[in-house]
This record gives sequence, structure tokens and C-alpha cells, in this order.
Amino acid sequence: MRLPARCLGLVLLAANLTAPAQQLTARQVIERIKQATGAESPAQTVDTFKGGDPEEKVTGIATTFLDTYAVLQQAAADGHNLIITHEPTFYTHTDDKSILGNDPVQAQKEAFVRDHHLVVWRFHDLWHLRNPDGILEGVTAKLGWEQFQVPGQPHLFKLPQQTLGDLETNLKQQLGAELFRVVGDRKMQVSRVALLPGASGEVKQVEFLERDDVEVLVAGEAAEWETVEYARDAIAEGRHKALILVGHEVSEEPGMEYCAKWLQGLFPGVPVEFLKAGSPFAAVPAHGSR
Repeated sequence: MRLPARCLGLVLLAANLTAPAQQLTARQVIERIKQATGAESPAQTVDTFKGGDPEEKVTGIATTFLDTYAVLQQAAADGHNLIITHEPTFYTHTDDKSILGNDPVQAQKEAFVRDHHLVVWRFHDLWHLRNPDGILEGVTAKLGWEQFQVPGQPHLFKLPQQTLGDLETNLKQQLGAELFRVVGDRKMQVSRVALLPGASGEVKQVEFLERDDVEVLVAGEAAEWETVEYARDAIAEGRHKALILVGHEVSEEPGMEYCAKWLQGLFPGVPVEFLKAGSPFAAVPAHGSR
């Protein structure tokens, strides 16, 4: 009896899931990930291989917000040769290496990937297009906000009443961060929050700040002359608004930590590890401390 195409696909999927790690190439792993998202890649997607040979046999998978040089070193030391990064490897959204040309920092990073037989693939567009958005789902879980999520509106939350300062403190504790930028009165009482991880852009950020059911926008980053000044003017006009910028990395990294757990379910025979890139910004130590 001839199996329908869908059934045949499930049989092949099952074979992939149970195959030992040494039988899977990076390309096979990535194709399975693409299918599992249930999303359609954009025509000009950035979700492509950034370095290495896709036909390499996978010894382990490392997920990360951003494959910094330190992350690549850690992945190699841990024996994980497939690195799945959410953000660019080579300093532009499209990983256009021609912009920096023969820059020594870029060249050394390329050489490290090549010399250690690593394979780097970016998981950005499809992870966001997945339903639910993989980054937002991971961040929401990290914050423990699932119970406060407004039904049908995944970016909106009705939190217990608290001051803006308390919200900032709680976010720092949950996200393990030290440096936020806050526009607003830290004594203001708030409960209705919009969460936009990453760099969602001025239009989307302002659309949420305009809403009557949003008092605080928690976002990753914003251009200082755009959403930041909009929020400042809104407050000066007497509107009950505030903005907390936690940083792009801090706002999205939990989504790639969640990605590692998700991949463990897809590839039970393959070692999967989350590697923390960490915020590039450090708090200034107190005077005299080391």
C-alpha cells in the first residue's frame, strides 16, 4: 500500500528524530527545525548558514542569542559544532561581510569557525513567525507572566498593581540584568504592560504606547530620538505612560534559552545546550571595589 505524502513525511520525521547524532548533518537538522516551526520563510530571509559546511555531522547543538567569539569558543570546548544564533554573526542584519572587508576582528572570527569545523545557522525570522512567537514565549515564561497575559493579545499583560520602580526591580531580578533605561516616574502606580522584545521599531512601539490599555511599554531597544522622546513628551503632557528599555540582548535571550528546550524535544538523540551571550554592557563598580 502506498502511503500518502503526509504520512510518508511523518515516517521520515520519526526516522530523523531517532537517528543517532552522528547520522544527522547540520542541513538535516535545520530542515527539521524549519518544518517544526510551521511557519513560511520570508522571501528575503536572514535564516541562512553563516559559516561552516552544512554537510558536517552534528556532534551537538548550541543555541544562543548571539554567537559572540566567546560563545563560539565555549561551543567548541563543549563539543557542540552546530551553533544556532538568533542575531547576526558578522555585525550587520544580513551578515554582509563585504562592509568590513578585511577587518581583522571579522577575519579571526571566520577563521575560528572554519578551523574548529563549526556550522553557524541563524534562527531569526522563523522563530519569530512561529505561532506562538518563540522569543516572546520564552521571555514570558522567564518573567513568570503567563497568567497575566491578556487572552488573544500576547504582547499585553495585566499585572498586579505596583510602582514603576518595583516593576523595574522585578524585571532586573527575573532577567538577571543590572542596567535598564527608564522614562517615567518610578513612584507611578502601574499594572497594564506591553512587552516588545528586541528592536521592534518606533511605529510598533508608539502604537502600543498610544493605547488606553497600556501604561508601560517594556522593550528591548529604541532609537533615542524616536520612541524615547515620544514617551517623554507623552509624560510631560500629563499622560499616564512610561517606558522601560531593558536592552536588546536581555529582552530576547530567554527566547533562545527556551529554544534549546524546544530542540531537545525535536532531537532527543542529540546533545543540546543553551549558551548565554550576556549583556555587552556592564554596571560601573562602586568606587574602590574590584
